[in-house]
Amino acid sequence: MRRTLVAALAAVAVALAALPALAEPLKVVTSFSILGDMVRQIGGDAVAVTTLVGADGDAHVYEPTPADARAVAAADVVVVNGLGFEGWMGRLVKAAGYKGPVVFATRGIKPIKGDHDHGHDHGEDPHAWQSVGNARIYADNIVAGLVDAAPAMADGLRAGHAAYTSELNALDRDIKAALAPVPKVDRRIVTSHDAFGYYARAYGVTFLAPVGISTEAEPSAGDVARLIRQMKKEKARAVFVESIADPRLLEQIARETGARIGGRVYSDALSGPEGPAPSYVAMMRHNTRLFVEALKPGS
Repeated sequence: MRRTLVAALAAVAVALAALPALAEPLKVVTSFSILGDMVRQIGGDAVAVTTLVGADGDAHVYEPTPADARAVAAADVVVVNGLGFEGWMGRLVKAAGYKGPVVFATRGIKPIKGDHDHGHDHGEDPHAWQSVGNARIYADNIVAGLVDAAPAMADGLRAGHAAYTSELNALDRDIKAALAPVPKVDRRIVTSHDAFGYYARAYGVTFLAPVGISTEAEPSAGDVARLIRQMKKEKARAVFVESIADPRLLEQIARETGARIGGRVYSDALSGPEGPAPSYVAMMRHNTRLFVEALKPGS
């Protein structure tokens, strides 16, 4: 009897000792702020997220730090966009000696071709999150990667994924409803770089930009002149400065074409918590609201 009791107590002690380990959140490193938000929305308290390129940061030109390498080395899961967006990520993973799973959020998405091929494989446009339909695929890939890494957390992760997918479905409907009153012929917008191709395809908006799909490129005088001629020909009505871009070039273009500056939009990064785009859903709502306000008749 005594031996049985001792054995039972020992088993309980082992189980209790294991509880803190089971309760430890999954350490997830994400390449940039939009992915960091998606992982948090899905994972909740089950994840501890480190984002390498934070709010208002430009992942196109980011230079990793030793702290980034340490974060990657300690991660349970790394989540990246793919499609050549983070050209530095492969080198960072190798330098960190990381051997764990890497989740590509764009897996299964059919990429569109950018008008320019600056720094991206085959000219594929990596900004797939600009379509909410694609964001649902991001969420599917993220939850699959998290569940694979932490099967014991599967129920909670899938519940978070279901709630987030419902929020994305509502967002998609709201964007379409907001743009519906704007005639398609008037849906012409200029942005700092070619980051809105997926938004254009999903929601019937034409975007023009002086710079291609990567901010690494500098537009030539000829590029700018062609854009100004195209804007005048197509009567583009609004110019939007991106949060990651120097506004001076677009201010010059607005002066020369008579288009109005429609505001500051977020393409490749979220704002800080006090800004208008602290989450992916908030970013998409903010951008759409500015687009509609600039394009609606009488604006």
